Amino acid sequence: MPGPYELYLIRHGLAEERGEAWPDDTKRPLTEDGMARMRKAARGLARLGVALDIVLTSPLVRARQTAEIVAADLDPRPSLVHAESLAPEGGFAAVVADLVKHARKTRIALVGHEPNIGELAARLIGSRHAIEFKKGAVCRIDVEALPPSGPGDLRWLLTPKILRAIKK
Repeated sequence: MPGPYELYLIRHGLAEERGEAWPDDTKRPLTEDGMARMRKAARGLARLGVALDIVLTSPLVRARQTAEIVAADLDPRPSLVHAESLAPEGGFAAVVADLVKHARKTRIALVGHEPNIGELAARLIGSRHAIEFKKGAVCRIDVEALPPSGPGDLRWLLTPKILRAIKK
């Protein structure tokens, strides 16, 4: 199998508020402002030279929209794959199983939700304390193998504000 792997963990962007307008939380989309901010953040990733082979995304609308925005700004454009493991009820073992399915790719993004994405980041680096992800934040964790055989290295964690500033 190839390796090492660059894993990019992304929390979905700013979404519509929960409530009567969105009785089915799985269909709650990004706001117009959330989409605009994610486009700017994605340009920041592109300016940093981030390249992805594949983007695994939660099937929820707001995460899929985030994944599509990020993928659209990268060259070459990575393929998108829906991963039930990244839905709010998903678990670590299921996410790792999805990563293993795509182990031929070495630059993999995972788009999901809090608290799961922060807990996933913590587990991947061997921490017991979840990492807080603001909406639209991205971190890079490098691991030697899939499934990970030991703690990975947190290379960086960027807030959406920093990512948007990089695009200028």
